[in-house]
Amino acid sequence: MVVTRSVPRLAVGVITAVAVITAAAPTATASPDDPGLRSKIRSVLQDGRVADARSGAIVLDAGDGRELVKRHPGRGIIPASNTKIATAVTAMHILGPGYRFKTEVIRRGKVSGGTLSGNLYLKGYGDPTLRRSDLERLARRVRHAGIRTVTGKLTADASFFDNVGYNRTWNTDYADDYYAATVSALTLAPDADFDAGTVRINYGPGKVAGKPARISFTPKAARTYLRVSNKATTGKRGARMTFSASRRYGSATIKLRGKVPRGRSTGHTLITVARPDLYAAGVFRAELARAGVVVRGRTKAVSTPAGHRTVIARDTSMTLSKLLVPFLKLSNNTHAEALTKTMGTLKGRPGNWADGLSYTRAYLKQLGAPMKHVRLHDGSGLSRGNRLTARGLARVLYKVQRAPWFKSFYAALPVAGNTKRMVGGTLRHRMNGTRAANNARAKTGTLTGVTALSGYVRGRDGRRYVFSMLSNYSGASPRPVEDEFVRALAARRR
Repeated sequence: MVVTRSVPRLAVGVITAVAVITAAAPTATASPDDPGLRSKIRSVLQDGRVADARSGAIVLDAGDGRELVKRHPGRGIIPASNTKIATAVTAMHILGPGYRFKTEVIRRGKVSGGTLSGNLYLKGYGDPTLRRSDLERLARRVRHAGIRTVTGKLTADASFFDNVGYNRTWNTDYADDYYAATVSALTLAPDADFDAGTVRINYGPGKVAGKPARISFTPKAARTYLRVSNKATTGKRGARMTFSASRRYGSATIKLRGKVPRGRSTGHTLITVARPDLYAAGVFRAELARAGVVVRGRTKAVSTPAGHRTVIARDTSMTLSKLLVPFLKLSNNTHAEALTKTMGTLKGRPGNWADGLSYTRAYLKQLGAPMKHVRLHDGSGLSRGNRLTARGLARVLYKVQRAPWFKSFYAALPVAGNTKRMVGGTLRHRMNGTRAANNARAKTGTLTGVTALSGYVRGRDGRRYVFSMLSNYSGASPRPVEDEFVRALAARRR
């Protein structure tokens, strides 16, 4: 039985709203010389915050691709999440806008009298949007297939990807942060943002100061998998909140510390899990039990043997064109890595960063991006070893305007100054109340000492621009200059 999921209710309205915005293909007419624009943008880029940074910036005419203004556009610069532009367009080109991730439940043994003699396999194919409700539906399908008892084990199969879940170029200090989850072909998201590979920890004060704080987990069944050291206590009324959750790189133990004062409402935080595959399987086991299916064996992580497979149930995700909305609006790192490794499987091996990124490099080159200073270690931009150029990103953004899936990509970019979270995304609190608001659509980028912004904006006279600005800095952040850079384009009238 196939269960197909569409985009969540929250995002449906977003897509409906942005789909009406026309992202017309550029015209082929030559752009006239514009010394006034050059003068204005160069003045903006003379700001000391840019001068003190290692930066690059460029503006193209969106109609003919002509370079109108540029400052060190060929420098290789750490791009942070501007890397996701390359990942998103490559995935749309290679996998296609209609691509759907899947998760399967497989049996190999025979079923007789409601008993499966053998193991039950939960096999993941990289879906970063899988949630508890999807596992609930899969469990019901197992029951509907006539299975009441499984004599063997419940096995978690994440072999669609390789076993390198944490990129070797990522800082291990990030390992417990929700944005740096272990990448697995079988994983689970606890929320509607699809933060796969994390669990939500809910906390609140107990009834008596000095006693343990109240702790629960979302999904609830995650507790059967998690290893938790809980030393969080209830504080006195009026005391400072000091609750914290942490997990050291390489450890499966989540440590809860600090105080939750009485009189405070509950709070929650996300933290990564060490083994997303076993986490997903643990929640699936609980859903099987709720559906009336007993698994006698323990949970184990193994590959499903080849041959004699019967797929009992299959869950499929929303299409890639719809997934782009939470991916780009919220700058979800796990989505980027799942797409990168999924592309890598086309080489005939388990998905891995090297194979996946080979497609990204090839497509950037095909689009005419200069590759001399390009370095890619991941698909999200979390790696500080990545290098892209402003010219290369702008060339990609210009070229993909003619792609058949461009409207979906354009609609998924964050919108400056639009405070609706799933429209404005990471730009919802920037350039508000200016001519760039509800006009500029661009991808942000943020790491310590890194800021980036690349996308599209229309001037007062209707002229459309492609722009890119990347900065690596050690002093004051050039981010305010990025906004001024885009506002100047939005206000331009020849």
